Amino acid sequence: MDKPAIPSFDEAKNRRQRVRAAGMNPHYWYPAEYDEHVKPGSSVEVKFWGESILVYRGVDGVLHAMANRCAHRQVKLSLGEVQGCNVVCPYHGWSYDGCGRLVDIPHERFGRPLPKIQLRSYPVRVRYGLIWIFPGDPARADITPMPEIPELEGPERWACVPIDFTWRAHHSMIIDNVSDFTHEFLHRRYKPFADAKLTRYETQDDRVFVEYDTKVAGGPLYKLFLDRERVNTNHMTLCYEYPYQWSNTDDWIRHWCFVLPIDQRTTRAFFLFYYYHKVVKLPLLPLRMPRQLMTPLLRAMNVFVMAPLLREDGFAVEAEQEGYEDNFRAPVAELNPAVTMFQDLTVRKWEEHLAEQKAAAI
Repeated sequence: MDKPAIPSFDEAKNRRQRVRAAGMNPHYWYPAEYDEHVKPGSSVEVKFWGESILVYRGVDGVLHAMANRCAHRQVKLSLGEVQGCNVVCPYHGWSYDGCGRLVDIPHERFGRPLPKIQLRSYPVRVRYGLIWIFPGDPARADITPMPEIPELEGPERWACVPIDFTWRAHHSMIIDNVSDFTHEFLHRRYKPFADAKLTRYETQDDRVFVEYDTKVAGGPLYKLFLDRERVNTNHMTLCYEYPYQWSNTDDWIRHWCFVLPIDQRTTRAFFLFYYYHKVVKLPLLPLRMPRQLMTPLLRAMNVFVMAPLLREDGFAVEAEQEGYEDNFRAPVAELNPAVTMFQDLTVRKWEEHLAEQKAAAI
């Protein structure tokens, strides 16, 4: 017997079904890849809500993003190669410039002129070590703010080593997970937080603010690196600032989570954790970490602390995705009022995008 189809956004009967079918509003900047991973003369395919996008860097070092297809036979350009500052289809050698214009056909044209073909291009930027794309209306790109992280800018910037995961789960499940601290049981081995008490939850425009009184970074591995005896890390302010999420623990520990919605059940999540250097100590010693050693330390922390911890979250959201697909008709049993606010915001922003699409089609 075939399983019933998961309801679409229009077919949804309740908030949970609607949020699990909602896309993300494309009129924002989204992380696509690490800047260092796209060398001059190389390319990579990224996807935004099922849309394949080619990101490539010409030999001049300039980044470009365009529809990942050749207009001739629809072969993915990411399967081809970068020649100079253009990208070339692997099938017939059709060549496109960084704006998506067809500029050369190397084979016989049978007496016809070069077709006037323009693939869709996307605004692209680099910030905080990440390549960002703007999948929405290009005219909005320059007036749409990117995340502002002053601690990661300037000569006194804090050290930060991003870490990412691709999980088979809807993007809203990841936002729920990283913003809801009732899942302490999941992390009972590492104890990144303990005894969380929700003290505030409030929606302001396109942001949901949450505050917790909680003991942050008290687990055995964290104690090797973080000096909780000298600094207080018992209060966290957290915000779902659509479409991003961030937290601030007593101005000592901060983080951002940026999601790239690949499709309805796949999401790539980029995590940026950064620490004021006075909260970090040399492992097994009561000495504070010298600023120049912070980046190597954070690389080690990603391997031994953050990756194992976040894999537990990945296990949970992937299990939740599977559970939802098997039981999407089950009654909703959510207790945390903040989660309801996260989901309402995601639904509202998707509804805004759909309304704009409908108005444009009239």
